[in-house]
Amino acid sequence: MIHIKEAIIVEGKYDKIRLSSLVDANIICTDGFMIFKNEEMIHLLSVLADECGVIILTDADAAGFKIRNYIKNRLEGKKVKHAFIPSVSGKEKRKEKAGKEGLLGVEGMRDEALLHALSIAEKSEKVNQKEKITKSDFYLLGLTGSKNSREKRKNLANLIGVPERISANMLLDIVNILYSKEKFLELF
Repeated sequence: MIHIKEAIIVEGKYDKIRLSSLVDANIICTDGFMIFKNEEMIHLLSVLADECGVIILTDADAAGFKIRNYIKNRLEGKKVKHAFIPSVSGKEKRKEKAGKEGLLGVEGMRDEALLHALSIAEKSEKVNQKEKITKSDFYLLGLTGSKNSREKRKNLANLIGVPERISANMLLDIVNILYSKEKFLELF
């Protein structure tokens, strides 16, 4: 079991139960879309972000991204990190059928995928002064600004194990955590 100093924000109680078996951390449930109506929860998350920092770990589906972006915007300027699970087709064991998009959520992820996602988030504060990959690099590689840039980003996201629907800016942030510029360019 690994110790994480930040509080981890997840969508639901089954996500919390799943993570509790892998990490020693404070895990906070948003109760899904209820976060949009719960100012007390936002206040709690704000206090946690100031005190110890938070890691947002939501599902890779549209609902997960809406919740993630809402929390990110409400906690702007505070200590917020992001952990992303990959887009994996399937359904959780407790459910009769897959969700609307047919993707596994946090509760359905393999241990390795969850630990990998959290380790990337942890590394995000340790990014040193190495030469960064820039938006211009993404453009020159066709990851932005071209006809098939969305497909190229989707392929890159799958290669590094993050959700396919991740924004170009967030993908750039993650790539800078994982790779030096030299190592990243070797992928192409």
